Amino acid sequence: MITSGQGIRLKIYLDENNTVKGKSLYELIVLKARELNLNGATVSRGIMGFGAHTDIHSAKILRLSEDLPVIIELVDKEENIRKIMPYLEEMIDEGLVTTEQVKMRIFRKD
Repeated sequence: MITSGQGIRLKIYLDENNTVKGKSLYELIVLKARELNLNGATVSRGIMGFGAHTDIHSAKILRLSEDLPVIIELVDKEENIRKIMPYLEEMIDEGLVTTEQVKMRIFRKD
């Protein structure tokens, strides 16, 4: 089955070591998205980047960083994306959240 329509892509930029009560923030966000029945979530680990403090984080052969940038992407209908926003505002101390309108085509076996 294929469904299509307008949606929102939510991107969350964090450092890999951001935690809440000892748990990875990116993991908590993905679990919350699942709990809210969003279409899905993907976490990507960057090989190099910097954030608000302009400190460079890099995965070089001679120096393995455990504080690399991560990006969490969620794509769903706007009303579903709105459900996770209060949680993000409560949980994220440092990071960046962006949204943009997208056209979605969802492929599912039923």
